[in-house]
Parts: sequence; structure tokens; C-alpha cells
Amino acid sequence: MAHHSEFGPDDEIDYDGPVTPYRQLAAILAARIRRGDWAAHRAIPSEPRLVQEYGLARSTVRRSIRLLVEDGVVYVVPQRGTFVAGG
Repeated sequence: MAHHSEFGPDDEIDYDGPVTPYRQLAAILAARIRRGDWAAHRAIPSEPRLVQEYGLARSTVRRSIRLLVEDGVVYVVPQRGTFVAGG
């Protein structure tokens, strides 16, 4: 997860920054999970909610979630949502 640590839980997306918006969002969501915004096995906000909250395209939000799944931070339950991984 070291490659995501440059963004904190309260950061906003920097559209002109050197890091792509999907990586920024993944880092922000991971930081919010570490902070305890969502407990293990609880749903994170829906894709449409994240699109609205961060002003990103749905495809960008999906890519962020895919990155978090690959990192083992969250898991997706089809038709139910995206949930925080963990004990």
C-alpha cells in the first residue's frame, strides 16, 4: 500500500497533479478505511455517491475500486456493493 500513502482521508482530487485521479481516489478511500470511517465488512459509499462526492467519472471510480480490490482493501459483492476487507 505504500504507493497510495501520499493522500490523506480528507484530501480532494487534484486534477492537475502528477498522480492520476483514480490512484488519488484509491489512496483517499484507503486512508478513510484506515481511519475507521467504515468498519470491516461494512459497505463503502456506492459508485454513484463517490462520483457525486469527488466529481469523477464513473469509470474513474470503478478503476479506483478495482485497484483497492487488487490491494485487498475492499471486496465487491455483485448487486450489493463494495465492502471493507478485514478480520
